[in-house]
Amino acid sequence: MATADAHGRPFAVPVCFVYLNGCLYTAIDEKPKSGRRLRRLRNIEANPQVAFIFDRYEDDWERLAWVLVRGQASLVTDKSEKAQAVGALRSKYEQYSSMALEQLPLIRVNPEHAASWGAV
Repeated sequence: MATADAHGRPFAVPVCFVYLNGCLYTAIDEKPKSGRRLRRLRNIEANPQVAFIFDRYEDDWERLAWVLVRGQASLVTDKSEKAQAVGALRSKYEQYSSMALEQLPLIRVNPEHAASWGAV
């Protein structure tokens, strides 16, 4: 996920995500991090525009592809929405089953634009 601070300085980090009800969700999980107030959270507060890039690499370059999604990010505060997204994340990533994701920030991205290339 790529974010930018209030001055437009970019920052990108790989994330685990799910697509649910037309939105992308990614959790701040319990993997080791540098500090508690992560740059991606500070950036989203200052500038909610984010981007995701999903790529498919294959040795056969005829099958290369990517999808770029841009949208508005926000922290999920609704308990029902958070429970549904956390459940979907746990279904996709079994490592999340032992993490207290309900107690940690959850980011929702409302996609506004998508572009793709290759054998999508």
